[in-house]
Amino acid sequence: MAALLLRYAGRPCLRAHLSPRLCIRNAVPLGTTAKEEMEHFWNKNTNSNRPLSPHITIYSWSLPMAMSICHRASGIALSAGVSLFGLAALLLPGNFESHVELLKSLSLGPALIHTAKFALVSPLMYHTWNGIRHLTWDLGMGLKIPQLYQSGVVVLALTVLSSIGLAAM
Repeated sequence: MAALLLRYAGRPCLRAHLSPRLCIRNAVPLGTTAKEEMEHFWNKNTNSNRPLSPHITIYSWSLPMAMSICHRASGIALSAGVSLFGLAALLLPGNFESHVELLKSLSLGPALIHTAKFALVSPLMYHTWNGIRHLTWDLGMGLKIPQLYQSGVVVLALTVLSSIGLAAM
């Protein structure tokens, strides 16, 4: 009931406020056209000598940024590798021993085998050590800029050393 009363009482008030005579009377001519506004905008940006894209000049590559990207890439590579290994175990004929014998029969040199093992284990080691680094950040430790760089170098050194150690097994 109250809604109907407001509707009928409000319509004449709304019509009075939106009459064409009221709109024309309060209309103000524009000072500039849209074309002039756009020219002013582009002239201002051109004269300020700022880059149009901040990603080109403002954001330079840093160690923490590169390590963050590599952490995500290693996570994707590890999940893809585990998925492919699982599919291969399901779909390929034979068992694990037969595949190991196949690799031994290829008579690959020790340098190639060591390099392949290093390439397989390094994403796992990097993701593990960098994950521990992220966990320390979650505890609120090591968040200052010098500490970010120090922990990044430590993660890279531990990755290389542990990958070499595991590849040597």
